[in-house]
Amino acid sequence: MKLSPSTLVALIGIGAIGIVWWTGRGSTPGEATSLLRPDDAAIVARGEKVYAQYCASCHGRNLEGQPGWQQGAGKAPPHDASGHTWHHPDTLLFRITREGTAKLTGGRGSMPGFGGVLTDDDIIAVLSFIKSRWPDRIRAAHDAVNARAARGS
Repeated sequence: MKLSPSTLVALIGIGAIGIVWWTGRGSTPGEATSLLRPDDAAIVARGEKVYAQYCASCHGRNLEGQPGWQQGAGKAPPHDASGHTWHHPDTLLFRITREGTAKLTGGRGSMPGFGGVLTDDDIIAVLSFIKSRWPDRIRAAHDAVNARAARGS
């Protein structure tokens, strides 16, 4: 059976998409279940610099957040173990950082999106830095959050 060039191109494209999906599931920021690399020293070092430049002014130099954050009113929450960051899967943390809270919550929240300022790799690096600062028990709990998100539960 002879295939037309357009059919052949379509079949190759479908095959390539299938291979990327099968071998790289979770490898893109919008679909990954475990984006963060808190044990990668180079990524964490990059994330520390990005955090200092873009995040520390609101979330605190030591991830401590702003006083009164629990009452809302636009206060930046901590990203240390005392906050709620680790209750969210990597994919949501990535989207919050890239798109901002107002976009994801229908107008609630005051954190701007950094997608126009930071690259996806910068966002992953800063989130990896944050996770690298959590105690082992919190990191394990966050890994469980990612696993539940991957299962859809």
